[in-house]
Amino acid sequence: LSLKFGDIGNLKGLVIRFLLTTSYYQLSVQNWFSLHRLQLLYNHSIQATFNATGICAPASYSYHCERVSSLQRYDALLTPSSANDLSKLWEVTFIDFQIQGFNVREGHFAYAKDCASFFSPAILMGLVMSLILLLVLVYALHMLIHLKSLDRHYDFKASPAYFAQMKDSDMGDEKEPLRSSGNEACELKNQQFCKIYI
Repeated sequence: LSLKFGDIGNLKGLVIRFLLTTSYYQLSVQNWFSLHRLQLLYNHSIQATFNATGICAPASYSYHCERVSSLQRYDALLTPSSANDLSKLWEVTFIDFQIQGFNVREGHFAYAKDCASFFSPAILMGLVMSLILLLVLVYALHMLIHLKSLDRHYDFKASPAYFAQMKDSDMGDEKEPLRSSGNEACELKNQQFCKIYI
Protein backbone atom coordinates (compact mmCIF):
# COMPACT_ATOMS: atom_id res chain seq x y z
CA LEU A 1 0.00 0.00 0.00
CA SER A 2 1.71 3.19 -1.20
CA LEU A 3 0.97 6.73 -0.11
CA LYS A 4 2.10 9.30 -2.68
CA PHE A 5 2.14 13.03 -2.11
CA GLY A 6 1.78 14.03 -5.76
CA ASP A 7 2.80 17.59 -6.62
CA ILE A 8 3.23 19.00 -3.10
CA GLY A 9 6.43 21.07 -3.28
CA ASN A 10 9.48 19.25 -1.96
CA LEU A 11 7.42 16.13 -1.22
CA LYS A 12 6.80 15.40 -4.90
CA GLY A 13 9.18 12.43 -4.96
CA LEU A 14 8.32 11.11 -1.46
CA VAL A 15 6.43 7.81 -1.20
CA ILE A 16 5.46 6.04 2.02
CA ARG A 17 5.07 2.32 1.43
CA PHE A 18 3.21 0.05 3.86
CA LEU A 19 4.03 -3.64 3.48
CA LEU A 20 1.04 -5.59 4.80
CA THR A 21 0.79 -9.32 5.35
CA THR A 22 -2.19 -11.53 6.05
CA SER A 23 -2.25 -14.84 7.88
CA TYR A 24 -4.80 -17.28 9.26
CA TYR A 25 -4.96 -17.94 12.99
CA GLN A 26 -6.71 -21.12 14.09
CA LEU A 27 -7.34 -19.80 17.59
CA SER A 28 -9.49 -16.91 16.35
CA VAL A 29 -10.71 -18.86 13.28
CA GLN A 30 -10.18 -15.90 10.94
CA ASN A 31 -7.60 -14.08 8.87
CA TRP A 32 -5.62 -11.24 10.40
CA PHE A 33 -3.59 -8.58 8.65
CA SER A 34 -0.54 -6.89 10.09
CA LEU A 35 1.72 -4.05 9.08
CA HIS A 36 5.01 -5.81 8.57
CA ARG A 37 7.24 -2.96 7.45
CA LEU A 38 7.16 0.71 6.55
CA GLN A 39 9.48 2.13 3.89
CA LEU A 40 10.24 5.73 2.99
CA LEU A 41 11.18 6.18 -0.66
CA TYR A 42 12.45 9.36 -2.24
CA ASN A 43 12.92 9.54 -6.01
CA HIS A 44 12.42 5.75 -6.25
CA SER A 45 15.21 4.96 -3.79
CA ILE A 46 14.63 3.57 -0.31
CA GLN A 47 15.72 6.07 2.30
CA ALA A 48 14.57 4.34 5.52
CA THR A 49 12.92 1.12 6.59
CA PHE A 50 11.01 0.59 9.86
CA ASN A 51 9.70 -2.63 11.31
CA ALA A 52 6.21 -2.37 12.77
CA THR A 53 5.25 -4.16 15.97
CA GLY A 54 1.76 -4.74 17.26
CA ILE A 55 -0.06 -3.11 14.34
CA CYS A 56 -2.54 -5.84 13.44
CA ALA A 57 -6.28 -6.42 13.20
CA PRO A 58 -8.73 -8.98 11.79
CA ALA A 59 -8.79 -8.89 8.00
CA SER A 60 -12.39 -7.69 7.96
CA TYR A 61 -11.56 -4.79 10.32
CA SER A 62 -9.38 -1.71 10.10
CA TYR A 63 -6.66 -0.71 12.53
CA HIS A 64 -6.80 2.65 14.32
CA CYS A 65 -4.35 4.33 16.68
CA GLU A 66 -4.06 7.85 18.00
CA ARG A 67 -0.31 7.90 17.31
CA VAL A 68 1.99 5.56 15.42
CA SER A 69 5.53 6.80 15.72
CA SER A 70 9.21 5.92 15.73
CA LEU A 71 9.77 8.13 18.79
CA GLN A 72 10.16 6.59 22.24
CA ARG A 73 7.85 9.11 23.91
CA TYR A 74 4.99 7.76 21.77
CA ASP A 75 5.79 4.10 22.59
CA ALA A 76 7.72 3.58 19.31
CA LEU A 77 5.59 1.13 17.35
CA LEU A 78 8.01 1.71 14.45
CA THR A 79 11.60 0.61 14.99
CA PRO A 80 14.54 0.92 12.57
CA SER A 81 15.02 -2.36 10.72
CA SER A 82 18.79 -2.17 10.83
CA ALA A 83 21.43 -0.22 12.68
CA ASN A 84 23.38 0.35 9.47
CA ASP A 85 20.76 2.12 7.35
CA LEU A 86 19.63 5.73 7.52
CA SER A 87 16.42 5.00 9.46
CA LYS A 88 17.82 6.58 12.63
CA LEU A 89 18.03 9.91 10.83
CA TRP A 90 14.27 9.89 10.23
CA GLU A 91 11.51 10.58 12.74
CA VAL A 92 8.13 9.33 11.61
CA THR A 93 4.88 10.08 13.44
CA PHE A 94 1.34 9.49 12.18
CA ILE A 95 -1.47 11.29 14.01
CA ASP A 96 -4.91 9.63 14.07
CA PHE A 97 -3.56 6.68 12.10
CA GLN A 98 -6.04 4.27 10.48
CA ILE A 99 -5.24 1.59 7.95
CA GLN A 100 -7.05 -1.28 6.29
CA GLY A 101 -5.30 -3.38 3.70
CA PHE A 102 -7.96 -5.91 2.75
CA ASN A 103 -11.72 -6.19 2.24
CA VAL A 104 -12.21 -2.46 1.65
CA ARG A 105 -15.77 -1.78 0.55
CA GLU A 106 -17.00 1.40 -1.13
CA GLY A 107 -13.89 3.32 -0.11
CA HIS A 108 -14.79 3.35 3.60
CA PHE A 109 -12.97 1.91 6.58
CA ALA A 110 -14.53 -1.05 8.31
CA TYR A 111 -15.04 -1.23 12.06
CA ALA A 112 -11.73 -0.27 13.70
CA LYS A 113 -9.70 -2.29 16.16
CA ASP A 114 -8.13 0.35 18.38
CA CYS A 115 -4.61 0.21 19.75
CA ALA A 116 -5.65 1.59 23.15
CA SER A 117 -4.49 -0.71 25.89
CA PHE A 118 -6.94 -2.10 28.40
CA PHE A 119 -4.52 -1.11 31.16
CA SER A 120 -3.83 2.52 30.52
CA PRO A 121 -2.54 4.54 33.53
CA ALA A 122 -5.96 6.08 34.15
CA ILE A 123 -7.72 2.70 34.12
CA LEU A 124 -5.01 1.20 36.32
CA MET A 125 -5.37 3.99 38.90
CA GLY A 126 -9.14 3.55 38.88
CA LEU A 127 -8.75 -0.18 39.56
CA VAL A 128 -6.31 0.47 42.41
CA MET A 129 -8.63 3.03 44.04
CA SER A 130 -11.60 0.67 43.67
CA LEU A 131 -9.58 -2.09 45.32
CA ILE A 132 -8.65 0.18 48.25
CA LEU A 133 -12.27 1.25 48.76
CA LEU A 134 -13.40 -2.38 48.57
CA LEU A 135 -10.88 -3.36 51.25
CA VAL A 136 -12.09 -0.54 53.52
CA LEU A 137 -15.69 -1.67 53.03
CA VAL A 138 -14.83 -5.31 53.80
CA TYR A 139 -12.96 -4.23 56.94
CA ALA A 140 -15.92 -2.12 58.10
CA LEU A 141 -18.34 -4.99 57.52
CA HIS A 142 -16.01 -7.34 59.38
CA MET A 143 -15.94 -4.97 62.35
CA LEU A 144 -19.74 -4.62 62.34
CA ILE A 145 -20.28 -8.37 62.22
CA HIS A 146 -17.94 -8.99 65.15
CA LEU A 147 -19.28 -6.12 67.22
CA LYS A 148 -20.39 -7.54 70.59
CA SER A 149 -23.43 -6.01 72.19
CA LEU A 150 -23.57 -5.41 75.95
CA ASP A 151 -26.54 -7.70 76.66
CA ARG A 152 -24.49 -10.77 75.79
CA HIS A 153 -22.10 -10.18 78.68
CA TYR A 154 -24.13 -8.28 81.24
CA ASP A 155 -27.46 -9.27 82.68
CA PHE A 156 -29.53 -6.20 83.13
CA LYS A 157 -31.78 -6.43 86.17
CA ALA A 158 -34.23 -3.92 87.44
CA SER A 159 -32.08 -2.30 90.09
CA PRO A 160 -33.83 -1.28 93.33
CA ALA A 161 -33.69 2.27 94.50
CA TYR A 162 -30.36 3.04 96.01
CA PHE A 163 -30.32 3.83 99.68
CA ALA A 164 -27.11 4.73 101.32
CA GLN A 165 -26.23 2.78 104.43
CA MET A 166 -26.53 4.67 107.64
CA LYS A 167 -24.43 4.37 110.71
CA ASP A 168 -26.08 3.17 113.90
CA SER A 169 -25.04 6.32 115.75
CA ASP A 170 -26.90 8.48 113.25
CA MET A 171 -30.08 6.49 113.39
CA GLY A 172 -31.15 7.92 116.73
CA ASP A 173 -30.87 11.47 115.50
CA GLU A 174 -32.61 10.96 112.20
CA LYS A 175 -35.73 9.13 113.28
CA GLU A 176 -38.55 9.95 115.61
CA PRO A 177 -41.15 7.30 116.42
CA LEU A 178 -44.66 7.89 115.20
CA ARG A 179 -47.60 6.93 117.20
CA SER A 180 -49.84 4.49 115.45
CA SER A 181 -51.97 1.50 116.25
CA GLY A 182 -49.58 -1.38 116.67
CA ASN A 183 -47.14 -0.42 113.93
CA GLU A 184 -43.87 1.29 114.47
CA ALA A 185 -42.73 3.87 111.97
CA CYS A 186 -40.40 6.77 111.84
CA GLU A 187 -40.52 10.29 110.62
CA LEU A 188 -37.57 11.50 108.63
CA LYS A 189 -35.74 14.57 109.68
CA ASN A 190 -33.10 14.26 107.00
CA GLN A 191 -34.53 13.78 103.51
CA GLN A 192 -31.46 12.12 102.09
CA PHE A 193 -31.94 8.83 104.01
CA CYS A 194 -34.96 6.71 104.52
CA LYS A 195 -35.61 3.64 106.66
CA ILE A 196 -38.97 2.27 107.49
CA TYR A 197 -39.64 -0.07 110.45
CA ILE A 198 -42.79 -2.10 110.59
